Amino acid sequence: MALFFVIFNSGSQAQAQSLSKIESGVSYELAQSRKSTISEIKYELSLKIPENKTERISGTEVLYFNYKKQNDAPLQIDFKEDTSSMLSVSVNGQTVRPVLNNEHVIIDAQYLKSGSNRIDFTFLAGNGALNRRDGYLYALFVPDRARTMFPCFDQPNLKANYSLTLTIPEKWSALANGKLKKETIQQGQKTLQFDQSDLLPTYLFSFAAGDFKTAVQPIGQQESHLLYRETDSLKIKSSMDSIFTLYRNSLSYYEKWTGIKHPFQKHGMAAIPDFQFGGMEHPGVILLQNSTLFLDQNATQNELNNRSNLMAHEVAHLWFGDLVTMDWFNDVWTKEVFANFMADKSTGASSDKQIYDLKFLTTHFPAAYSVDRTLGANPIRQVLDNLQNAGMMYGPIIYNKAPIMMRQLELLTGEESFKKGVSEYLKKYEYSNATWPDLIAILDKHTPEDLQSWNKVWVNDPGRPVIDYDLKDKNNKIQRFIISQHPEYGKEQKTWPQEFQISLFYADKVDKVNVKLSGRQQEISELKGKTKPLFILQNSSGIGYGVFKTDKAVMTNFSLVKDPVSRASAYISLYENMLAGSGAVPLDLLHFYAGQLQQETTELNLRLIAGYISTIYWGFLSENTRLKESVNIENTLWKALQAQTAKNNKKILFDGYRNVFQSQQAYDALYAIWKSQTPPKDVSLNEDDFTNLALSLSLRNSNNGVLLDDQLTRIKNPDRVNRFKIIMKAASSDQKIRDDFFNSLMEKQNRTNESAVGAALSYLHHPLRQKTSVNYLLKSLEVLQEIQKTGDIFFPDNWLRSTFSNYQNPKALEMVNQFLLHNPNYNAILKNKILQAADNLKRAQTLVK
Repeated sequence: MALFFVIFNSGSQAQAQSLSKIESGVSYELAQSRKSTISEIKYELSLKIPENKTERISGTEVLYFNYKKQNDAPLQIDFKEDTSSMLSVSVNGQTVRPVLNNEHVIIDAQYLKSGSNRIDFTFLAGNGALNRRDGYLYALFVPDRARTMFPCFDQPNLKANYSLTLTIPEKWSALANGKLKKETIQQGQKTLQFDQSDLLPTYLFSFAAGDFKTAVQPIGQQESHLLYRETDSLKIKSSMDSIFTLYRNSLSYYEKWTGIKHPFQKHGMAAIPDFQFGGMEHPGVILLQNSTLFLDQNATQNELNNRSNLMAHEVAHLWFGDLVTMDWFNDVWTKEVFANFMADKSTGASSDKQIYDLKFLTTHFPAAYSVDRTLGANPIRQVLDNLQNAGMMYGPIIYNKAPIMMRQLELLTGEESFKKGVSEYLKKYEYSNATWPDLIAILDKHTPEDLQSWNKVWVNDPGRPVIDYDLKDKNNKIQRFIISQHPEYGKEQKTWPQEFQISLFYADKVDKVNVKLSGRQQEISELKGKTKPLFILQNSSGIGYGVFKTDKAVMTNFSLVKDPVSRASAYISLYENMLAGSGAVPLDLLHFYAGQLQQETTELNLRLIAGYISTIYWGFLSENTRLKESVNIENTLWKALQAQTAKNNKKILFDGYRNVFQSQQAYDALYAIWKSQTPPKDVSLNEDDFTNLALSLSLRNSNNGVLLDDQLTRIKNPDRVNRFKIIMKAASSDQKIRDDFFNSLMEKQNRTNESAVGAALSYLHHPLRQKTSVNYLLKSLEVLQEIQKTGDIFFPDNWLRSTFSNYQNPKALEMVNQFLLHNPNYNAILKNKILQAADNLKRAQTLVK
């Protein structure tokens, strides 16, 4: 007996010691260990989903895998749920007591064997990633949320096959990665059995189920299903064929470009109301944002571009991310850069080069600069210690700077060499995993350029260069023209090899020269002897990256800039120089942009400068200056609206007017439009536009309860009703309602509709409400880590930007600084996101006069 207790106690101590080392999340070390010992994974999942979203989902799972048993260490299977949710476990036919520790089911080594293993689970599914709404749900497991729903090996380099069975209410429909194999109906319940999926990582396993309508159209030799809940018959009629056509066109382009046929067993899509992403690329069940897909016949070019970009992006992922998957989530940007870069290629294939260049420039550069100009800028490729932090790696750097980098890489290597290298990469690693260095190593074989050095500054370092020029002339002739570059921040001497164009503007002509900048300083000999121009525009082709010093004479002689791409590049450079304090002051730049509203007829450019006007007006003018300027800017916008002939341009200017108006006269005019639902001549407004108008009016109305209630009764779609009910609390003129709404967000269950919450925060923290909303800022920072743990990947950034973007109050900046000062060991990635979101606030301290 004594001997038994000695053995028992020593065994318990060894197990306890082993368990004490178990970390939450999925550490890099755990992922590497499992990758070396686990293979041939299959999941058989059965879920019973009740209609009532508050009832738990019961599930059974059979997990098959091959195991290289190396020692007596227990096996960790990821499951981020309470112990009470794990009802039973059996390993290779033997029932064992469920042991959960630090988000893992612990399987003792004694029950496992080398070779094939089977583990059976009975469990209650976690709701964290199932996005259960009234009447529907959808699974969204990226980057590490599969473990919140069922026990799994939740890491990208352990791909598996999934066999899914769903039992749902009879009136519901469902879609999954695999084809539907069998459907049975019994006692008001529908059971759907799906074929085994293709080989996928856990984050690409998904399904959607609910009270959806279904559209079916052929894609190649197959029928493709689209689940949707849109109720606007005009939007459905004008959009449905376009949605499927965009899918087909994207598919065809990528098959031809890669030389690889569609690599998965089926096609399928689901349009999700208030989807927290634009889309998610699960093969066979691509989830897409409903509001981006379904447009009416008066959709603007920007809305049409957003839809085509979204579809092209998600379809590109079928090759880039789905077929070849990153080995670890530090390379999540690799799939995103390819998806955006290839989406630009595919949508640009049907347009001329100028349209492609302009769309690329206006889509990517302002968004990339919004992060890369800040003290919180992060490199494209980041370090990741644990998958529980992977969601924080997303943002404009990987979605917008990375495509710019990739375009420069293609220019460096040559288009054909680049294409050959990428094709080789896809074929070598298909249905497997790869890293960014794997791709660079392949591309390196196809070019004499030093890609390793190039890769360091573009991919592994944050920030952007400041690019200036020095012109020496004599007798009005250029004697010497030198370009120089240096990092925007820091003392490290590094350079960004890149190509761009310089244009010299004269009264009767424009001379252009292409530049390949490779060092800190470079003389442009082609310009020697040329007549000194009226002004010079750096980066006139819009493909160079950085802060391009821009002469104020550009604004004086802007009528000479005929090319839309050059104009867009100038608009962007002028704004970046203003923010850096090296160009025009905010009020002068506001006047310049406002003066362009009638002359600028290119839709994408007009949208760009209208956005800059709103940002400068609310963010970089003092309250007194805004009030002095309000009537003038209102009149300028309204006159431009009358002068523009294109309907889309009129709509942009109407939205611009709605964003900045402050006078009683403007309020009365807009209220009359909202009340009668009669828009200005040739301006098309739909239900969403009138909703936005009601919210804008509510910010200028000291007793807006009736107005908001009236707007609520006008909304017909139940999903949009639910969204508005959230936002109207934040927009209320009653401070107690606003206080109660903000305090309610401290509870996880009140943040589940992240899209609506993000929109609500922008009204809660609107400049017209900041005298009271400034009191929410500290609590907003204090809850950020909880937001990151419980929300989806874009929500922390959305939370911060919707909160801080338009503040200029020094008290707000002091709160940020004090918070960071008092939390010296704060998560580094989240700290960077705070610095990114507060960058305009910081700059406002010197720019606002």
